[in-house]
Amino acid sequence: MDEKIRLVSDQPALIASSIKPFVSASILRLEELKKLTIDDAIGRYLTDKTTRLFEGDGYDLEAIKIKHLLAHISGIYNYADAEYLDMIQNDKQHRWTREEQLLRSIEMGDPLSPPADTFVYADANFLLATEIIETITELPFYTAMRKLLKYEELGFEDTWFPTLEKPNPATKSLVHQYWSSRGWDSYDIDPSFDLYGGGGIATTTQELTQFFYNLFQGNIIRDSTTLNKIFTKIIPPGEEDNGYCLGLGEDIINGHRYYWHGGFWGTNVMYFPELETSIAIYVLEKDKSQMVYNEIPGAIVEKLAKQLNRK
Repeated sequence: MDEKIRLVSDQPALIASSIKPFVSASILRLEELKKLTIDDAIGRYLTDKTTRLFEGDGYDLEAIKIKHLLAHISGIYNYADAEYLDMIQNDKQHRWTREEQLLRSIEMGDPLSPPADTFVYADANFLLATEIIETITELPFYTAMRKLLKYEELGFEDTWFPTLEKPNPATKSLVHQYWSSRGWDSYDIDPSFDLYGGGGIATTTQELTQFFYNLFQGNIIRDSTTLNKIFTKIIPPGEEDNGYCLGLGEDIINGHRYYWHGGFWGTNVMYFPELETSIAIYVLEKDKSQMVYNEIPGAIVEKLAKQLNRK
């Protein structure tokens, strides 16, 4: 029988899609540095191989803008569908590449629509965003993000991309994250299935909340005009506002507006501008992951608001 070890509060976890605000912030840092604008066509920044792949399937890379990627309105398929999950189930140790995942999006069919015509949440958008980061910085995207997001300056010592970077020797071991209905334990699955920008980062709740707090307090992107672009909403014709901005969502809970992003395994990070507070929640069982969106944050915010009102 395996030895059981008590969890501690500063153990890191895989945050999966809760990485998306990190990627959007990295792109906006490049805009702040005048290396690009989010209105640029993505065709300017993709590799020749990726360009051939997408243009060969009918994508107009001059019409698709960087902001379309970050808003999930590029018209690109989501390779991470039910069939993809079955492929992982059947070969949990397969080492996925970014190119392999993008090819899967292409093989799923012709473009879903012209850019800005429909919202389809697709990890492929953020894989392309990390390729753009690499093209501009001439660094691996994970190294570039570390510099752009000021990890060293802000003291982020327990945030890294597993298998792409080595963790700080002092960082505690990753928690086990489970999807019991499928028999999944995160330790049994190669993290490459969700590693290249759609997901990938491992971090602690403390550093995740610190990232969100510092981002919205203007400590990462200091130019407020540039930072405020992250709140951009591009609503396709005939569709309702779903609250998605550029790599993060907007919603209201208990009367308080917040910005957030959840992740596959059961993570969520939220920032409440009126309360000037960020919250990160990890539930280690995916089958109970809805708790990170409603039940737990609702209880925390209610208690926090009461405490602030007493002051």
